[in-house]
Amino acid sequence: MRNHIAAALFLMPGLASAGETDLDSRIDRVTVYPDGAVVTRLGKASLLQGASQIVLRGLPATIDPASIRVEGKGFADKAGDGAFSVGAVDVRLAPGEAKPVLDRTVEDRLKALREEKGEHEGRIAAIEAQRATIERFAQVGPDKLGPDGKALPVSDWPAVFAAIGTALVKVQNDLRAERTKLADVAAEIAALERAHPQGPRPGAPKRDIAIAVEAPRPVAAEFTVSYRVSGASWTPTYEARLTTTGEKPEVALTRRAEIRQRTGEAWDGVALTLSTTRSTGGTRAPELVPMQVAFFEPPVVYESRGRVGAVAPAPMAAARAKAEAEATADALARQSQRAAAPKPAELQVATIEAGAYQANFKVPGLASIPQDGSPKTVTLSQRKAEATLAARAVPELEQKAYLEAAFTHGEEAPLLAGRVALHRDGTYVGMGRFNLVAPGDEVALGFGADDRIKVSYAPVKRRENEPRWLAQSRTDQREFRTVVKSLHAQPVKITVLQRIPFSENSAIAVEPIAAQTTPPTEKQVGDRRGVSAWTFELPPGGEKDIRLAYRIKWPGDREVAYEEQPLPQAAD
Repeated sequence: MRNHIAAALFLMPGLASAGETDLDSRIDRVTVYPDGAVVTRLGKASLLQGASQIVLRGLPATIDPASIRVEGKGFADKAGDGAFSVGAVDVRLAPGEAKPVLDRTVEDRLKALREEKGEHEGRIAAIEAQRATIERFAQVGPDKLGPDGKALPVSDWPAVFAAIGTALVKVQNDLRAERTKLADVAAEIAALERAHPQGPRPGAPKRDIAIAVEAPRPVAAEFTVSYRVSGASWTPTYEARLTTTGEKPEVALTRRAEIRQRTGEAWDGVALTLSTTRSTGGTRAPELVPMQVAFFEPPVVYESRGRVGAVAPAPMAAARAKAEAEATADALARQSQRAAAPKPAELQVATIEAGAYQANFKVPGLASIPQDGSPKTVTLSQRKAEATLAARAVPELEQKAYLEAAFTHGEEAPLLAGRVALHRDGTYVGMGRFNLVAPGDEVALGFGADDRIKVSYAPVKRRENEPRWLAQSRTDQREFRTVVKSLHAQPVKITVLQRIPFSENSAIAVEPIAAQTTPPTEKQVGDRRGVSAWTFELPPGGEKDIRLAYRIKWPGDREVAYEEQPLPQAAD
């Protein structure tokens, strides 16, 4: 029947045009993905007897034709049972309205953010160069910092060590602050660019959906038309409130969604569902092609009409990676009831439908999302969990300890990567970030510096020899001392992280000096080579002394360089 209708419309375009009926529709529900949305429209039409077309006009030009789905049902009356059939579905371009839809405010904001991003990148480059200079200075050693390159008096060594340490701490703090600002600016740029309209220009075309139908007699019908459209996205945001004043520490985690859309359609009073599925990502794993290794063959040199050329080997193609789409916004759904005594407002949260491969959040009530890209925030869930408190210190970089709270993610839906606002006992302490957290995983969040834990760190000794003959090795021996003291009135668990260099060259040997090193609790933290951890519990007023010593040996005719390696990237 479908092929019969399509052939009839193709062979008799005049008849098809004459039999067109506009479908008056409204948006009933929208499912928003991190990188798009599926819009579902409901419409009613009176079908003519025989073959005709129902046309849904003026839809966004960014519709994905492959995603269109049409369902229909007829209503029985005295004349018939409401039967009809749906045939071919065509998507065609139509002239658009000649009016500008670009938001100049957004354009100006993007320009300012891009300039700000360039400034932060320049500052980061300058700070990294400054840090490299300080580290090179530190490698010289005080035995060469005296006048004319002679040894500096031993009494001046502590001042040199202190100056180097202070300079490194300041540079590290400046670098961390600039990187945080750069990440914030980059995230806002990405959010605006995703929500910014890519298509609609003054006079840009729209799309019409033409649905071929055939009815044995006139019938009243209702249609459900759904389609995927770009220009919409949602991003998870979180708020974590740590309470340490109760019987047991507790974390209240609120999950929200920030929604933006620039689809060109008005989403007013629609049923809203948020899905964790990425509709534009890959649908299967990439193919891994075989790789052959062979001896290098030089390019063939040829002469042609006095010119010399070479045939270069074809370059190998590199795989592309797609970034996840994120966007941001804010609004809170409240519900309050009047009673004899004041009652706190109840928080409306979404209904979670978690499946084996995705999670859907059904937002309560009806929602309206502005079509100009303005943010809209809805609350998805709110849970409380018992927390385990601990402190963590990295004395080489900062002589302070930070409070961490760990808890188990007990919801049935995973926590997607996103920013989290951190509050400790009612005080806002800053922003953190989640990577992807699966149900049942443990989550650890930092809640600011713990001022009741004192951390001191200082180099105790450094010995570096100069080779006296050609075959002699050079050595660099270093020893450090860390002291951690608790001023808390209750026991506190503390983890101290320190590092020694590692070498992948057999000519450079790194030897921990066990006799002068406090045995670590964990010799290697995860996959961070050379990074060790000391975990212990301090009683009220307790103090812990940690020693670390190592020796590096390498050929006397070579110089060594210390280079920080990037941290392994956690999967979002």
